[in-house]
Amino acid sequence: MKTYTLNVGLIGFGMAGKSLHAPLIQATPGMELVAVVSGEADRVHAVLPEVEVLARAPALFARRDIDLVVIATPNETHYPLAKAALAAGKHLVIDQPFTVSLSEARLLRTQAEGADRLISVFHNRRWDSDFLTLRGLLEAGTLGRVVALESRFDRFRPTVTDRWRDHHQPGGGIWFDLGPHLLDQVRALFGMPKAILLELATVREGAEVDDDFLCLLEYDGLRVTLQASSLVAEPTPRFRVHGTRGSYVTFGLDPQEAWLKAGKAPAPGWGDDPQAGRLMLAEREGESAEGLEYPNLPGDWPAYYAGIAEALLRGTPPPVTLDEAMDVMTLLETGLDSYRQGRWLRFKEGNELRRRLHASGR
Repeated sequence: MKTYTLNVGLIGFGMAGKSLHAPLIQATPGMELVAVVSGEADRVHAVLPEVEVLARAPALFARRDIDLVVIATPNETHYPLAKAALAAGKHLVIDQPFTVSLSEARLLRTQAEGADRLISVFHNRRWDSDFLTLRGLLEAGTLGRVVALESRFDRFRPTVTDRWRDHHQPGGGIWFDLGPHLLDQVRALFGMPKAILLELATVREGAEVDDDFLCLLEYDGLRVTLQASSLVAEPTPRFRVHGTRGSYVTFGLDPQEAWLKAGKAPAPGWGDDPQAGRLMLAEREGESAEGLEYPNLPGDWPAYYAGIAEALLRGTPPPVTLDEAMDVMTLLETGLDSYRQGRWLRFKEGNELRRRLHASGR
């Protein structure tokens, strides 16, 4: 019996396209990367000598043999490229964030559902080693009732670069860069919050856009704190979680991005993270917590594209659904509204009502 292979076209060959998407696509059974859209053919062929390079996206959309288009370009181009790809009948993976506004996301959702095409957003950090470990602890009830979660994604980049992310343009700044990662992880653990409060700051000399944020999310009996900054040189906890039975703390970033940037391809042993977390549990009330090293589960970024292949070839749900991507866009945009108004903003609708509103475009 012949097995069908999905032909994939990749738009963009910057860091995300070259180092993240291309190697993960190539490592996925049932997928073949056959074309890349880039203005630098020599740069692409130095890494992917057998892959055809196209100068412009319309040439990719016109190819009948392309099943899936992956968009790994600056944020403000996501919507027009996705709109054109859907019009050409292509399934889509879009690097996070989905779009630069909730209204654009709603338009793409309506178009995709009308054309019966798949859209999924590359929220790859659901498959980080520390996040998978934390999720397992919460599902097992190891920490008891969780009352506080802190999630930080700090960097030390004191020099402002000339990258598009550091300029005034739609989708620029650290909120749209790192916010989607942290928001999607929390949404995956606890669902949508009751309210959100966002503070943005510009802390580096010469910075044009936000390079530091503090976001608070309110849940019943739980306060979530999300932070990211470009001026943190000393290592800070990646996760710090407190519950009625104890606490869990991790440091450092999942190693998969660094491996991919270094040219390491997924192979046996992929995702093993040597940085163990710290688990502190008190067995009885009044007894001090004893901290123990708690090894991380292996990270598994390849699971994302494996899930996309399963969805397109076998009709299973995609690894990141459109509902989930819309929730992240809602959080991003409501967070910006909170910052502009300088106050907490509450989410009045329940999950099902919100999804119906997303689907109707209201």
